[in-house]
Amino acid sequence: MEQQEKNEWAQQEQEIQEGLKGKSFWYADWGFPILVGIMSAAIFAGTHMYVVYGVGAFNEVSIVAMLKAGLDGGSYGAAAAFGASFLFARILEGSLVGILDLGGSILTGIGIGVPAIFLSMGIKAPVENFGLALLTGAILGVAVGGVIVLIRKFTINQGNSTFGADVMMGAGNASGRFLGPLIILSAAGASIPIGIGATLGALGFYIWKKPIAGGAILGAMIFGAIFPVSL
Repeated sequence: MEQQEKNEWAQQEQEIQEGLKGKSFWYADWGFPILVGIMSAAIFAGTHMYVVYGVGAFNEVSIVAMLKAGLDGGSYGAAAAFGASFLFARILEGSLVGILDLGGSILTGIGIGVPAIFLSMGIKAPVENFGLALLTGAILGVAVGGVIVLIRKFTINQGNSTFGADVMMGAGNASGRFLGPLIILSAAGASIPIGIGATLGALGFYIWKKPIAGGAILGAMIFGAIFPVSL
């Protein structure tokens, strides 16, 4: 009888702790988009500083040079395409692997690609006004974080077995080569066909002597389109 009471007490204690975690900012799903939004606001404001004052962009010199070429010559195609493609790829990677590459998604995608798209369309206010730059960056960051959490919730984490977004931030290109096995495992957790697609894609890229992470993502996307996961 005493052991049963101890088990009931332990179960109640666990339920209380899980309830507290569910209400905590650091464990809640909605905390992740807010963090991404804060960082994106700072990055977009940095791009505003660069466009207006010539300093302040948060990125590598070679990538900022693409935006500089657009500012000087009026052609933003290279910066827009490069940044937008990085943003799209990192959103997919973040949803599938659970690791968001800040350099590709926020610094390059939101910091370079989106401003280049705005400027190419003649929309200058969000880039040239500091307040609007902060607001625009925050909205874009919240949108990116929300999309990642939603995709992950309805695919990889359908069981909701853990609290929090289960997404880490900060993976760079140097660590990206080690993400292949994680992508395959996450894809297999979504469904067997998607896992097979990720495995075949990784194998193909390995034979091609390319990073297997890209092949795993492409394979998972292709097989996911053929054999969709029911939400």
